[in-house]
Amino acid sequence: MSDNKSILVVGGGISGITAAVEAAEVGYQVFLVEKKAYLGGRVAQNKQYFPKLCPPSCGLEINFRRIKNNSRIKFFTLSEIEQISGEEGAYEVKIKVKPRYVNENCTACGDCARACSIEIPNEFNYGMDKIKGAYLPHEFAFPMQYVIAPEIIGTEDAQKCKSACKYNAVDLEMKEKTLNLAVSSIIWATGWKPFDPVRVEYYGYNKHSDVITNVLMERLASPAGPTKGKIIRPSDEKEIGSIAFVQCAGSRDENYLPFCSAVCCLASLKQALYVREQYPEAKIHIFYIDIRALGKYEDLYTKVAKDEKVFFIKGKVAEIIEDQGALKVTAEDQLSGKLMHETVDMVVLATGMVPSTADTKVPATTLSYDENGFIFSNGKNLGIYAAGCVKKPMDVASTVQDATAAALKAIQSTVRR
Repeated sequence: MSDNKSILVVGGGISGITAAVEAAEVGYQVFLVEKKAYLGGRVAQNKQYFPKLCPPSCGLEINFRRIKNNSRIKFFTLSEIEQISGEEGAYEVKIKVKPRYVNENCTACGDCARACSIEIPNEFNYGMDKIKGAYLPHEFAFPMQYVIAPEIIGTEDAQKCKSACKYNAVDLEMKEKTLNLAVSSIIWATGWKPFDPVRVEYYGYNKHSDVITNVLMERLASPAGPTKGKIIRPSDEKEIGSIAFVQCAGSRDENYLPFCSAVCCLASLKQALYVREQYPEAKIHIFYIDIRALGKYEDLYTKVAKDEKVFFIKGKVAEIIEDQGALKVTAEDQLSGKLMHETVDMVVLATGMVPSTADTKVPATTLSYDENGFIFSNGKNLGIYAAGCVKKPMDVASTVQDATAAALKAIQSTVRR
């Protein structure tokens, strides 16, 4: 039996952050591991999120402050779990930590970026624009420290970054390292990734640059996004006069993603409002199978449906093709029985939520997964608890509740031992 009372949280998105602060604030040592260079996960990439439709800084900033002010939380970014062994109350965990090439002296002044000329795809904006090889992940990143991209290590630009830093924060000699932790329980909160619509050929996602996904739309509409919040056509940067939202893009389809992610309809309704704010006269077409806006979210549907220039078409899209510089969307209207062809300037595919564990399993043999890769409890995995969207698709509010419950279960594991 171990007297270790520490908890490991894997994943630094909203579920992982919530679980970490809830456990730490009642007295437990918490280790938080995140593979990206910042905490905040996909919530940080939204323009607004439910239920309050406020910017991500609204909810994340207070949690970042809770982490910063709590000595019981130690977090590791650019880190991944390599191995888990042991049992409830006595886990041994091996963590791989990649070099940031910037140390704690960083003040986020930006001198290193100004000295750098090499550009790399901006991962935070899903590659829609580029950033310098020395970069701050995003405007309210936590930790507020720059990163030197591994792509420029060994180049003249890397040396320029080091020379430009007056605080000796750039350390080009940093190496990958391995940490070993002993913990009593583990919370797995690695979240989700968007379904890849390239698999659905008739959407033409890999053929037409003006066919984008809902996550790309969120960055496009964000004031900190690649177009500074202006919703324009990626192909020619022109303003739009019409747009189509295609619901269940690959979802509820046995050939691709057989389940409903529950939040996609709400996301499209929210994004329709983004369009309306910028383009009061634009026509908005929403192709849907069923609109799922339950409970308090029905008000959002009602608000969008009242707009005379928003058209709801109950029908599954069969084809999207280029048509004289625009896009023609073909679908059968199930209510009228007619085949419809709508020509629009841009198409947004509402892609579903795929759990991170669909591809990358937890390095522990006691966990079970359903046919879609979501973790589920089989009564044998006491000591390792899933939280958030690795269990099932959830919105932010539900994720926070679930993460709090996971923190309580993890605490109970330490008590039992």
